[in-house]
Amino acid sequence: MNAPEQALSAATLRILRALIRILMRFGMPFEGFSELAKRIYIEVAAEDFAIDGRKQSISRISTLTGIYRREVSRVLALPPVSDTEITARHNRASRVIGGWLQDSAYSTSKGKARVLTFTGDEPSFTHLVGKYSGDIPARAILDELIRVGAVEQDKHGKVHLLSRAYVPQHGEDDMLSILGVDTADFLSTIDYNLQQAGTDSRLQLKVVYDNLPAESVAEFKALAGERGHDLLEEFNTWLAKRDRDTNPDSNGTGRVRAGLGIYYFEDSNPEETDNDLLIEK
Repeated sequence: MNAPEQALSAATLRILRALIRILMRFGMPFEGFSELAKRIYIEVAAEDFAIDGRKQSISRISTLTGIYRREVSRVLALPPVSDTEITARHNRASRVIGGWLQDSAYSTSKGKARVLTFTGDEPSFTHLVGKYSGDIPARAILDELIRVGAVEQDKHGKVHLLSRAYVPQHGEDDMLSILGVDTADFLSTIDYNLQQAGTDSRLQLKVVYDNLPAESVAEFKALAGERGHDLLEEFNTWLAKRDRDTNPDSNGTGRVRAGLGIYYFEDSNPEETDNDLLIEK
């Protein structure tokens, strides 16, 4: 096994260990994982490795993946698996919170969300939802935000924002959907950087020390959460001004999805490393 193959195998095992721990916790057996892996191998071969100007054939997919042609045909005929509804719900709720914090009609000059009536003259929660979430009923968005602990409605019917971000605290389907979206985004950045070989790399940074006392870890976790939220809110404000969903007057061509992810991690059983400071790009 040459060096790139060995590095790829080691990286794959690290990724799979973290993923399979989740799969086993939710009761997915190896057979289920194997079927999903086979499906994705075939879909990627069909969609991303076709020869320009030619339709991808069953035989070529079989050659690329090492999977028998009969299996390729069977898998390609399966109905799609999608979490589109969950993702759309997440996006709509996030836009409402973002508008609540950024729009001067719904927030103070210091960026603090105003307490809103549910209906009535502007500003109200119903107007907020209509402006930032299209034709989705305001009650449906309110119920969703209450469900995840982002807002509360007091006994007078007024709506209070409790969280500056849409992060589901309840509901395994929401968290598992986030697992798929966020992990796929991060891996696509690494894939892009591998292909570009440093000529036009995307931001991919990390700082980590591996011999910290537990007391410092707790302090750093709080610091990372506070500063991370501040930074993401700054970028959120910048992007919202240019996103056509929140600002229809935004000019430009094409339609591109772009963003920035910041992630916190810790390991109570770290492996020995030669360096205490790792900043990777």
